[in-house]
Amino acid sequence: MKSLRLYILITIVITSCILNGCSRSGTVENMPPAVDEASIEEALEHAAAGFNNRQDLSKLREAVDILARARNPESRNFQVETQFAKYNYFLGIHTDNEKEAEEAFVKGRDAGKIASRMRPSQPDGFFWYGANLGELSRLSPVTVGLRSVDDIKEAMNKVIELQPDFQGASAYDALGRIELATRITGGKAANAVQYLEKGVTIDDDNSNLHLHLALAYIAVNRDKEAKAQLEYVINMRPNQDYLPEHQVAVAAAKKLLRTKF
Repeated sequence: MKSLRLYILITIVITSCILNGCSRSGTVENMPPAVDEASIEEALEHAAAGFNNRQDLSKLREAVDILARARNPESRNFQVETQFAKYNYFLGIHTDNEKEAEEAFVKGRDAGKIASRMRPSQPDGFFWYGANLGELSRLSPVTVGLRSVDDIKEAMNKVIELQPDFQGASAYDALGRIELATRITGGKAANAVQYLEKGVTIDDDNSNLHLHLALAYIAVNRDKEAKAQLEYVINMRPNQDYLPEHQVAVAAAKKLLRTKF
């Protein structure tokens, strides 16, 4: 009987070791392969080319996919994470597919958060985290928006603290838009005007700042100034790096001029 028990115990131990060995082997095999620096630089370069041709949405999707393959949770790269967050943001705002937009913003938010933890002294991660979270809030104002306002504000204020002119002073744009969007729950159009006016003094080439400043002026009954901002958007020399977004802003400005004035 003792011999039988010993045999059973030895069998169990051997089987356990085999199973554990297989499990470890499976984990290693399933992990994404490490990406060397040269491959990362190549991925960033190819993805940037796709982003620069984002008028063709398939190119932007390709850019996102390239960086998705370059990511490695065991060895994060700051540039990969920030660009992945950025490109997902632009995919989300340009696609007409709401499901695709939501998935892109979630991925962008999470990558931005990772980047902000990797380099808390740089604005990139904070900005793309807050920008993606802001768009998620717009898509789901009740389930996401109400509980995310403070997080977005904190992220954008951190960007301003680190680099006020980052991404064309867009942190001021984000804060102004929050004030306009949350007027029912405490946001103030007057505060939006202050944020957006500050933004345009820092970067006069950001057409979104001018467009949203016009909306803020309309909200505080400064129609003459609002009209001037809309006309400025239509006639301004666009930033060539953000021509697709400028074209969207121009279309919105023309629509406002037709419907409001």
